[in-house]
Amino acid sequence: MIWVETLINGALLGGLYGLLGIGLALVFGVMRVVNIAHGEFMVLSAFCAVLLANLFPEVSPLLMLIPVIALSFAVGWLYQAAIVNRVVTSPDPLSPLLLTFGVSVILRNVMVEVFGADVRSLQVGELSRASLEIAGLNIGIMPLLTLVLAALLFMALQLVLRHTEFGRIVRATADRRDIVRLSGVKPDRVYNYVMGLSLALGAIGGVLLAVRSSFTPFSGAERLLIAFEVVVLGGLGSFWGALLGGIALGMAQLIGLKIDPNAGLLYAHLLFFIMLLIRPSGLVSSRV
Repeated sequence: MIWVETLINGALLGGLYGLLGIGLALVFGVMRVVNIAHGEFMVLSAFCAVLLANLFPEVSPLLMLIPVIALSFAVGWLYQAAIVNRVVTSPDPLSPLLLTFGVSVILRNVMVEVFGADVRSLQVGELSRASLEIAGLNIGIMPLLTLVLAALLFMALQLVLRHTEFGRIVRATADRRDIVRLSGVKPDRVYNYVMGLSLALGAIGGVLLAVRSSFTPFSGAERLLIAFEVVVLGGLGSFWGALLGGIALGMAQLIGLKIDPNAGLLYAHLLFFIMLLIRPSGLVSSRV
């Protein structure tokens, strides 16, 4: 029963990891750009949630997700419009990587200057410690809610991209940027909304991870690494693959911790490495 509980909790943790990676998968699927600053933006959203929670202590910290999501969308829109659109069509594939890497370094140092280097976390009270006992298994309520939220967000994003006019425009832009111009679509504007949506989804994962663990301005690299592994393990550009990849990483991490308490994310990284060797295309091979 201990191992069953470990697998279940690993799957619940994987739902959170999936949220970290879905925004990265969205941007790559549409623009073929890897946003290196994705981790720093998630940490920034966590800092914003902590700041709002301190300013409004009478309001539930989880409700801070609403303004943080809205702010993250606006920041993503401006980030794409002012910076990333300048290199998104560059023939040099290193240009977007170098530019977003520079943004990540700047963001990290700005957060150190503004918020300091102290360890922070977002406290949600009894909810973070509450659990359900089902058939002798202890399942945390907060991780369970996180997995349900992740599944709902993945489903909603899939429905929007498959069954709405906006989704059809996004998919068409991802396939043939030059052709959609003939229909009056402005690809750069589409990219603005996609990046805004990416950072909004990343903000949800960043804030929920801040509830589960502590963070500092230097935590962006760790979150980016998890998001990158989730995207590659699931299949580049595949949303449901990102969720499956996150669940696989979460299970591998908790199994590793059960075997060796000092392992940390070692077993998750080993799973990622092994999957690259035997199935480099990922668990699910599809695009937006």
